[in-house]
Amino acid sequence: MRMPLRKPRRLRDVHPTRRGLILAWFSFAVTFGVLRAITWSIHAHVGHFANVTAGSVHLHHYLWGILLVTIVAFLGLVERSPRWRTVMGLMFGIGLALIVDELALLIDLKDVYWSGAGGVSIAVALVLIAAAGGLLALTRAPGVHDENPHHG
Repeated sequence: MRMPLRKPRRLRDVHPTRRGLILAWFSFAVTFGVLRAITWSIHAHVGHFANVTAGSVHLHHYLWGILLVTIVAFLGLVERSPRWRTVMGLMFGIGLALIVDELALLIDLKDVYWSGAGGVSIAVALVLIAAAGGLLALTRAPGVHDENPHHG
């Protein structure tokens, strides 16, 4: 007899692979929004935030994103435990948001963050948030609900 499917009610009840994907999506969306708010406050001289510099060189936040995504890639090669999938999902989403927020700068190789060309970063981020959210809503972790694939 087939047991009725039970939808997870808590994040810890979600399959570890899917949990990492959900947390990556969520942390990407939140980080992107926070980054936009912080960079706006720096640009508008509101609040206490400032650009990060090394001497006279402005360190763009895509550098930190590349570092985080690299760490996640390395960890993904050596670690597969459910706890680390959770951590890697969060780190990947944050790192990807740091990169995508400055994607227009990487494409043009000049600081176009506040110009019309800077809108490319926003557009890409919104498409990623919508597409990943839609895929997460419409799919399920492989094998989780297929307890007996030969049972009809």
